[in-house]
Amino acid sequence: MSEQPNTAAPQDQQVDLLALLGLLWDSRYWIIAIAALGAGIAAIYASSQTPIYSANALIQVEPGNSGVLSVQDLGSLRGAGSGAAAEIALIESRFVLGQVVDELSLNVFSAKHYYPFIGKFMASRFSGPAGTLADPLYGEGYAWGGEQLELARFNVPPQAVGGALTLQAQSANTWALYPGSPDNFDRRTAGAPLLTGTVGELAENNGFSTLVQTLVAHPGTLFQVQSQRRQNAILGLQGRLNIAAGREGSGMLRLFLEHPNPAVAESILNAVAALYVKQNIERSSAPIVQSLNFLRDTLPGVREDLEAAETRLNNYQIRAGIIDISAEVSVVFSESVRLQQQLTELKFQRRDIQGKYQPDHPAYQDWLFRIAETEARQQELEKEIARLPQTQQELIRLRRNVALGNDIYLQMLSKIQQLDIAKAGAVGNTRVIDQAVSSSGPIKPRKSMITLIGLVAGIIAGCLLTLGRAAFNRGVENPEVIEKMGLPVYSGVPFSTTQRKLESKRRKKSDHGDEKSQLLAVINPADSAVEALRSLRTSLHFAMLGASNNVLMITGPSTNVGKTFLSTNLAVLMAQSGQKVLLIDADLRRGTSHITMGVPNGKGLSAVLLGNASLEQVVRNTGANTLDFISRGSAPISPSELLMGKGFADLLEQASKQYDLVIIDTPPILAVTDAAIVGKYAGTTMLVTRFGLNPAKEIDLARKRFELNGVTIKGVVFNAIVKKASAYGYGSYRYYNYNYKSEKTK
Repeated sequence: MSEQPNTAAPQDQQVDLLALLGLLWDSRYWIIAIAALGAGIAAIYASSQTPIYSANALIQVEPGNSGVLSVQDLGSLRGAGSGAAAEIALIESRFVLGQVVDELSLNVFSAKHYYPFIGKFMASRFSGPAGTLADPLYGEGYAWGGEQLELARFNVPPQAVGGALTLQAQSANTWALYPGSPDNFDRRTAGAPLLTGTVGELAENNGFSTLVQTLVAHPGTLFQVQSQRRQNAILGLQGRLNIAAGREGSGMLRLFLEHPNPAVAESILNAVAALYVKQNIERSSAPIVQSLNFLRDTLPGVREDLEAAETRLNNYQIRAGIIDISAEVSVVFSESVRLQQQLTELKFQRRDIQGKYQPDHPAYQDWLFRIAETEARQQELEKEIARLPQTQQELIRLRRNVALGNDIYLQMLSKIQQLDIAKAGAVGNTRVIDQAVSSSGPIKPRKSMITLIGLVAGIIAGCLLTLGRAAFNRGVENPEVIEKMGLPVYSGVPFSTTQRKLESKRRKKSDHGDEKSQLLAVINPADSAVEALRSLRTSLHFAMLGASNNVLMITGPSTNVGKTFLSTNLAVLMAQSGQKVLLIDADLRRGTSHITMGVPNGKGLSAVLLGNASLEQVVRNTGANTLDFISRGSAPISPSELLMGKGFADLLEQASKQYDLVIIDTPPILAVTDAAIVGKYAGTTMLVTRFGLNPAKEIDLARKRFELNGVTIKGVVFNAIVKKASAYGYGSYRYYNYNYKSEKTK
C-alpha cells in the first residue's frame, strides 16, 4: 500500500511565517517609534559632525623627456618611460608632500574646545555673520559658534613636539599659551603661561615662537594647539590625498583632497601640483645643471692651462729667436691642431654618450670608432712631426697647446651660454591643466544617508526587540496549545477595555464600607466579554449535567488571570437566566469578590469555618433576587486547615441543597493548595488562563497538581484574548466573539 504524501509540514511552515509577520504587525507602533528614535539620533549625529569638503585638480603627464633629448633617442634611454603608477607614487612621496607640509605649516594643528556631547552640535547650528560669536550657554572656556584661530607661525622646542598645548583668549587681541590639553585645563592650577602675545605680533620665549594671525573668541575661550612631527603630518596628508589615473595613455592624473576648510583644501592641492611640476622641471633639467656645474668647475683650470701654455710659447720664441714657422710646417701644425680639437670634442661627448646608450648601441659603437680613427691619424702625424728639426718640433707643440687651450676655453664659454639658455627654457613634461577647486557643498557627512541608516537600524532593532520579547514571553496565545494538553477550551473571553477601567477603579477602593458594584455584566451587558461569558454559561449547562453535584469551582494557575472577574460576572449571568445562585469567595487570603460585588466584607466564609456564624448569617443578597454572595470575611491564620475541616463540607452540602448552582472562587493552585482542597467537594472545576500570561508548562503543571489531589479539570476558559495579527495563523480567531446588537426601537 503506497503511503500518502505528507502535506502538514509546508502548511506548518506557512502558518509560522504568518504568525511571525503578524507578531511584527502587532508591534508596528513600537517598531515605528524605535525607528523614528534611530533616525533622530542619526540625524543629530550627522548634524554634529564637521562638514568635509572635497577639492580636485588635474595634471597632465606628457610622454617624452621635455625636449631635452631627441625623439629618436627615447627608445634607447636607460629606465625610460615611467608609467602613471610611478608618477602617482612620486606625488605621494615624502619628497613632494614634505615640501607642502613645510610650505603651508601643515604640521601645526589647532582645534576648538567644545562642551562635552552637545557643544559641537550647538556650535554647528550657529549661523551668524562672519566675525560674530554665539552667546555661551554653559561653562567657561568652551566654543559655542563663530570662533576663529589662525596661526601664521607656531614653533616649539623639540621636547614639546607632538604634545597638546592650550591657547586661551585673554581679551579681544591678546592670548596666552599653557601646557596640557584643554580637557584638563584649570586656570587656578595652570600656573604661569609658557608664552603670551598679541594678535599680529610674533611672540618668542623659552624656545616657543608663535604668531597668531587671527583670533575671534570670547575672553577665556580655549583652543587646543599642537605641533605635530613632520613625519606624522606627511602621513596624514598622504591619507587625505587621493590620485586617480585617467584613461590609459591619456597621461591625466586627477588629484582629490578632503578637508573641513575648502580654501585650505584648494591651497594644499595647488601647492602639491606646483611642487610636483617644479620637481619635474628640475628632474628634466638635471643633466643640464650637471653639465653646467661641471663646465663652471672646469673653466678656471682650463684658463690657467691656457695662460701657462701662452707663457711657455713666448719664452721659447724669445729664447730660440724663432718668430714664425715655414709653410710646410704650418700645414702639419694646422692638421695637428684640427685632429686634437676633434679628439677633444669626442672626449667631451663621453658623458652624454655613456649616459644615453648601452655599449652595444650603434651610436655608441660609432663614437668609439671615430675616437680610434682620430687617434690613429694623430699618431701618423706625430711621426711626420718627429722628422722635423728639433726647434720646429718644439714650436709646433707649444703653438698647438696654445691653440687647443684657446679653442677649448672658447667652446666651454659657448657651451655654458647654451646650457644657461636650455635651463631657462626647460618646461618638463608635466603641466597643471585645472587648478584646484572645491565642491560647492560638503560631501561628508551625508546626512540623508546617515539618517536612512539610522532609520533602517531602528527598524531592525525594533523587529529584534519584538522577536526577543516574544521569545522570552512564553505565555500561551494559541488555544490549540492548551487543547493539545488534553484540556478542552470551553470559551475564549475577549479583553475588555471597560473591565480594565473597572479594575483600575477597584484598586483605589477601600476594603471596608459599602461600595457600588463593579460588575461588567451589570455596567455594560453588551460588552463582547459578557457575550463570551453567556456562551460559557450555555456550555457549562451541558457540561454539568453529569457532574456529581451543582458546585462549580473556578481557579487559575497563577494570579492576575481574571478568575474573580469570571466568577462574579458568570454568577450574575447564571442568576439572570433564572437560576438561584450562590457565589462563595473561598480565597481566604486575598479575596476581593466583595469589592466587585459592591458589598462590605464583614462576616464571611472564615466566620462560618471558625464556627462563629451560620450560613444564613453570612449570606448577602446582591440586589438580584436569585444571586446571593458569601465574602471571604476576615483573613484567618491557617486558611488551608479551615478548608479541610468538616465545617466547609457541611457548608457546601447545605448550600448545594438550597441553590441551583454554587460557584466558588478560589486562590491560584500553583500559589497555595487551597484550590486542591476545595476541588474535592466541587462537581465541576474550571481553570482560567490568561492570554499571553501563562506559559504552557505552567498550565500543564497546574493540571498535574490537581490530578495528584484527585481533582479533574473539566475545561479551560481562555481569558482576556487580545486580537492580534500574529494569532491569525493559529486559528485563534475562532474564539473571538462578534457584536450583534439589537436595533433600537424608534
